[in-house]
Amino acid sequence: MCSGAESTRPAAHRRRRYGHPAGAGLTLGWAAPASAASWEAESTEPVTTPQQALRRLAAGNHRRRTRHQEHPHESASLRRRLVQGQHPFAVVLGCVDSRVSPELVFDQGLGDLLTVRSAGEVLDEAVLGSIAYGVLELHVPLVLVLAHQSCGAVAAAVHADGTGEPLPAHVRYLAEQIRPSIDRGEEGDARVDATVNAHVLGVARRLAAEPDLAGKVATGGPAVVAARYELRDQRVRTLS
Repeated sequence: MCSGAESTRPAAHRRRRYGHPAGAGLTLGWAAPASAASWEAESTEPVTTPQQALRRLAAGNHRRRTRHQEHPHESASLRRRLVQGQHPFAVVLGCVDSRVSPELVFDQGLGDLLTVRSAGEVLDEAVLGSIAYGVLELHVPLVLVLAHQSCGAVAAAVHADGTGEPLPAHVRYLAEQIRPSIDRGEEGDARVDATVNAHVLGVARRLAAEPDLAGKVATGGPAVVAARYELRDQRVRTLS
């Protein structure tokens, strides 16, 4: 990317009210820009709404899937500007899976995303506090909860639930958080797949209802959106 495309977003843009609580009324399709020129336009456009944030992520995911990655926002001049502060346009809560790095999935660079990762997108106080920091202090317009195909944490929870086999203590904590989302109407791999979807939707609902965040969401703050990444074709689709 040329240096002109690498700019941080001014405070006036960051502090605007965003509307659309919990993603309601948003157009959530992942329509990608049609050309390299439009990709560059997306990258320079200030991000002030959830729709704009979703479009930026969609454009980056399209570049990733079609092998046209730009690896943006890595220049020396941008790094110097970022010393003065950060203004990410989205919080992405994703899994720790080594195949699902948000910056790579969405072809974003330094200062673009506030990423929080835990196995199976499981929430705890550290994760909640990190997301709240992005919403309350950095005023991001979008919180995206990103699940993925073949999630090992979900598979472990489903397996333990079905067999009764014990899990190590810390892994057991993860499984207990995922267990309420297990879809027992399915079997085998289909159960894991359905549980991935049910769990990420539940995490997004819980985030939107968290006391520290619910007031912001309900009064025109950030949207909270659930999404899923497919390892097979690198496509992201929204679920809420």
